[in-house]
Amino acid sequence: MARNGKTAAESGARPVKVNAWNGWDPLRHVIVGRATGTVVQAPEPAVRRDFPDDGFPLGTYGPMPAGMTAEADAQLDDFAELLRGRGIRVDRPTPLDFTREVATPDWTHPSMSGCMPPRDLLLTVGNEILEATMSYRSRWFEYLCYRPVLQALFDADEDMRWEAAPKPRLTDASYHAGFWDTYPTLSTEEQLARVRAHDLVLTEAEPLFDAADVARFGRDLFVQLSFVTNRSGHRWLKRHFPEHRVHAVTSTNTHPLHIDATWVPLRPGLVLHCGERLADAELMEFFRRNDWEIVEAVQPASWDHPPKLSYCSPWLAGNVLNLDPRTLCVEEKEVRLADQLVSLGFEVVPVPFRAVGPFGGGLHCATVDIEREGTLEDYFPRRHGRY
Repeated sequence: MARNGKTAAESGARPVKVNAWNGWDPLRHVIVGRATGTVVQAPEPAVRRDFPDDGFPLGTYGPMPAGMTAEADAQLDDFAELLRGRGIRVDRPTPLDFTREVATPDWTHPSMSGCMPPRDLLLTVGNEILEATMSYRSRWFEYLCYRPVLQALFDADEDMRWEAAPKPRLTDASYHAGFWDTYPTLSTEEQLARVRAHDLVLTEAEPLFDAADVARFGRDLFVQLSFVTNRSGHRWLKRHFPEHRVHAVTSTNTHPLHIDATWVPLRPGLVLHCGERLADAELMEFFRRNDWEIVEAVQPASWDHPPKLSYCSPWLAGNVLNLDPRTLCVEEKEVRLADQLVSLGFEVVPVPFRAVGPFGGGLHCATVDIEREGTLEDYFPRRHGRY
């Protein structure tokens, strides 16, 4: 209902509709995350945070500094208003007390995390919104932050499909014991061999995946195997989306975590690629065989690591958000990347967003598409090898 008691149709507002097949069709409705209450996570089998120079050495945890949180929230609020000013409907999550201890019958964990990067948790494919499993115990209950939004969408759009992947148990059997004690001591070559073999922190005891490891290209979904997504998670997604071609891909990043700053669709026929993390040759050949141009992103010009508590790479610069096939939101200090994108025919909207990085990502990470105008298309009619 509208605030005056009328329905959306009666008040002239655009009816709520869940629909998004890719990352570039015109954006009409989005979720923007919040930094409020975010904590540095307590150590757990899936992840360790170690910021000795910033007051959180390994083994410690607690709320992010209040000043950092306030600055990040201000930038997120301003971004939400920018989108609203362009006629895009914006929803926001409801933060929990992320400092509280959480538990299931299998484990107890001293803290949660936050609700800044909704892209990690929610995947929109057509008229379906899917809640991902997550693989961090500190993020097991994060879905609760988005339930008010999802309930409202379900009530407003009778065609919406609201799905949740099986909640994982996340017992010790889901993780390789001692991974974080040995992996950092390996050489780069040894780490890359582990990445190619997908011999990382997760076992195959149960399906695990983050939504941000899925890149949507119409009928084709590309699922990156990473620190948070295992082969079993890929298999689950493949069975869940039987009308799609669901491909497993690996990275050449020694710390693969989410695909949306590595293999970034910009518009049909054009993908932006992080040159430091080259995709495997077969995937690149598959795209080129289907007449896609692969453009290597310029080196991040000004994305030095934020001074405190950030686990994001400088390549977060490539974590851009499409407003439509011609318009991209880019972090305002990434001038060289903006110039590159303008040379490719895009209008660039600069967005102050540097303060948000320590809370889990960039412009794409901070959002989830609810509606993009467009229909399901096949952008890869020419099959190739395992693709």
